Amino acid sequence: MKIKFFGATREVTGSKHLIVTNHGKKLLLDCGMFQGKGLNTDAKNREIFINPEEIDHIILTHSHIDHSGLIPFYYKLGFRGSIICTDATRDLCSIMLADAGHIQEQDVYTFNKKRIRQGLPTIEPLYTADDAFKCMSLFYTIPYDRKLQIDENIKVKFTNTGHLLGSGVAIIEIKEGSTIKRIGYTGDIGRPVNRILKPPVSFPQVDYLIVESTYGDRLHEDLKAADEKLLEIVFETCVKKRGKLLIPSFSVGRTQEIVYTLNNFYNEGKLPKIEVYVDSPLAINATEIFRMHTECFNKDILNVMLYDSDPFGFNTLHYIKRVEDSKKLNYIEEPCIIISASGMMEAGRIKHHLANNISKPSTTVLAVGYCAPETLGARLLSGAKQISIHGNLYDVKANIEKIDSYSGHADYKEIIEFLKCQNPVEVKQTFIVHGEYNAQLNLKKELENIGFRNITIPEKNQEYLI
Repeated sequence: MKIKFFGATREVTGSKHLIVTNHGKKLLLDCGMFQGKGLNTDAKNREIFINPEEIDHIILTHSHIDHSGLIPFYYKLGFRGSIICTDATRDLCSIMLADAGHIQEQDVYTFNKKRIRQGLPTIEPLYTADDAFKCMSLFYTIPYDRKLQIDENIKVKFTNTGHLLGSGVAIIEIKEGSTIKRIGYTGDIGRPVNRILKPPVSFPQVDYLIVESTYGDRLHEDLKAADEKLLEIVFETCVKKRGKLLIPSFSVGRTQEIVYTLNNFYNEGKLPKIEVYVDSPLAINATEIFRMHTECFNKDILNVMLYDSDPFGFNTLHYIKRVEDSKKLNYIEEPCIIISASGMMEAGRIKHHLANNISKPSTTVLAVGYCAPETLGARLLSGAKQISIHGNLYDVKANIEKIDSYSGHADYKEIIEFLKCQNPVEVKQTFIVHGEYNAQLNLKKELENIGFRNITIPEKNQEYLI
């Protein structure tokens, strides 16, 4: 059996790892889109390392676009195998992939107008919303902890990772002759304490481990300190400066966590009397799916729901769907909070809000998650004094803040604690993926400290016999 790594190799986006069994079956672990800046990212997403028609199954750990975003593209190119995931992952993909297709159509339309003016040939979007809709027929879902027999030689099940609604460690058992090899692929690992989701659970012993490393060299502050800092930023920006607080946030997962936190502030009488806007149609639809899957909720939020039937809504919270209503936010002079996608500030409505407010000293931009290098979010966090948005230059006069603890990724100590369910002596090889190289090197050292050996940090297109 062979495993080959095609994405999220010494970087954070584009998760794709191919297993080829001795029986000739091809299993793709995740099918993620590279996310970043410009045509370089587009070219990476169009690079085909295998004919999609040859892939038998996609094992999907969760719905985030850097893990699921190329499924419609592979469908467009002929993939007709099954996509195996949890129920909640399928439900979220049904809105997230269509949204990604719609964004690509819009972006390519805008980009092509410039190319036509320059006398250059136009380009096609990777896929359309219609491609995303069609690929949903290939999804096959299983609950957590239920083993699925794919064929006479392959079984798969998911155990909860607490990273996102429906996220799971994929445990794949592959029979080769009289031997059964067990592969554990973590996808993204959540935190042991989450405002909404149940914590990660232990998973069965594996022979080969593939583990993420996004925060492999960092530690989070505790959630109480993060809440205090959020309230402090709200008061400083909206009460003292009478300005706007912009929170670029991933529509699925992070937005619901921020809204739930503000909802608790509201219930406790801590939130100032200001309007809060969630300006993201995808976030609105995702919130509805969160409401459908309370089986994924932890005890804390279920207790809140005993007296607050809607933990994602309060009187001063407004969900914005229509473009016309989004544009009206530009003319609001009163202090307010605007939560809008995307979290890395690379696409979506947040770019328009940044363009209209980034040069105002009364504005605060609060990053609440990871921003990959070369993204607009990363440039702002690194202290850029001027940025380009939609081809126009803007001076950065707004205050730029960051709270890491709202990230859905475990830090390196939490990853180590999570992996203590494994006997390191029985793990023949560990592959570290989905992280910047320095983070991976640190995680490798930490894993070695608890007894793991034969730890590999794959480069792109590297293949291993297991």
